Amino acid sequence: MQTLAVLVTTAVAAAAPALPSYDTWLADVTTVTDRAATYLDDRLPATGIRAAIVLDIDNTALQSRYKPYDATPGVLALARQARADGAAVFFVTARPEIIESATEVNLRIVGYRWTDIYTRPTFDFSDNQTLKTNARIDIERRGYTIVANVGNSATDLGGGHAERTFKLPDYDGQLD
Repeated sequence: MQTLAVLVTTAVAAAAPALPSYDTWLADVTTVTDRAATYLDDRLPATGIRAAIVLDIDNTALQSRYKPYDATPGVLALARQARADGAAVFFVTARPEIIESATEVNLRIVGYRWTDIYTRPTFDFSDNQTLKTNARIDIERRGYTIVANVGNSATDLGGGHAERTFKLPDYDGQLD
C-alpha cells in the first residue's frame, strides 16, 4: 500500500507544474506592467473623458500567493501613475463584502489610493466574470471611461468594458 501512495503522490506532483520562483513571477509581472505603463503614458492625461483604471486584487494589486498582504510593485506603480495623470483607480474583486474593510486597510497600508472598491455582495452568486463585468458597467454608468483593466485571470478581464486589458501571469490558473 505504501508503494501505491508514493506512486499516486508522485503522479499528482508531476501533473501540476510548480509555480515559478518569486523573482521569476515579479519579472513576468513587470513585463506586463511596463507595457501598461507605456500605454498609460500615451493615453493619460485624457482630455474630454473621466478616465479610470480597474485593478483586480488577489495576485494582481496584492501578492496573495507569494508575499501575502504586500503590494505588487509594478501594479502599485501603475495605480500611482494613473492617479498622477488624473485617472480614477477602481478595485474590482470577487472578495466577499464581509472582508471589504480589512481589504481596504490592507490596500491603504501598502500604499494604494483609490476612488472605489467593488466586492462581492453577500447574496450575489454570479460567476466571477459576470460579477466583474457588471462592476465595470457600473463604473461606466458613473461617467468613467475605463482606459485599462489589469488582472491575472481571464475572468478579471473578460466581458469587455475597457479600452485595453493587461493580463498578468497566472501560470495555467495556479494563481486564480
